[in-house]
Amino acid sequence: MTWPFIIVAALVTSFISGIFGMAGGLILMGVLALLLPVSTAMVTHGAIQSVSNGWRAILWRDFIDWRVLGIYLGGSVAAFALLIGIAFEVSKPWLFIILGLVPSLVWIPKRHLHLDARRPDHAVFCGFAVTGLNIVAGVSGPLLDIFFVADGMDRRSIVATKASTQVAAHAAKIAFYLAPALAGGDLTEWPWLLAAAPLAIIGTTLGARVLNLMSDADFRKYTKWIVTGVGLIYVIRGVILLS
Repeated sequence: MTWPFIIVAALVTSFISGIFGMAGGLILMGVLALLLPVSTAMVTHGAIQSVSNGWRAILWRDFIDWRVLGIYLGGSVAAFALLIGIAFEVSKPWLFIILGLVPSLVWIPKRHLHLDARRPDHAVFCGFAVTGLNIVAGVSGPLLDIFFVADGMDRRSIVATKASTQVAAHAAKIAFYLAPALAGGDLTEWPWLLAAAPLAIIGTTLGARVLNLMSDADFRKYTKWIVTGVGLIYVIRGVILLS
């Protein structure tokens, strides 16, 4: 019953991602970590989120900042090259704790960081840090969001460009965890992912329609509170598993 439940979760969380971006991926990672071994959860999450983010990028392709994306990819490749030689896998309790702490990044006052993905040096650091965190924790949306809070950025450009960068980050995560997931024999039911892919596209498409009706202010406000609430649940779950 695990994989049918996962494809339903893919539909629901892709709908949430279509509206709030990182919130859907954060929720899905928690569901997968609850049901699957860590390496399998990472690969499955990466596959579903690659489809969801890829389709969202296609839907909003006219708003992608291609210059930012290109520079970001340079940092992303550097992070993957650095981590590929390191063999590690975070334990499930600590995975939940890290997942829960990641959303706290959205509360850092932007006046203390002044990060802007439109600046080349910030964009390459964004690619390095976001891809690295995505490989370690499975999600990196709240960190990515710090680089896209500068004034003057349209919400559709934010969603489109972030979705494009996340495709690269999830691809790196899949490449990192695929071997241990296959070695553990946990991907024998991988055809279920083929069913999850179109559902991710449907959910993202429906979510994009809701996003189009929201204001920039509401988009930022609701995203912050949703990911914070989910993060608190994850920290509690991780602490319980450690005890």
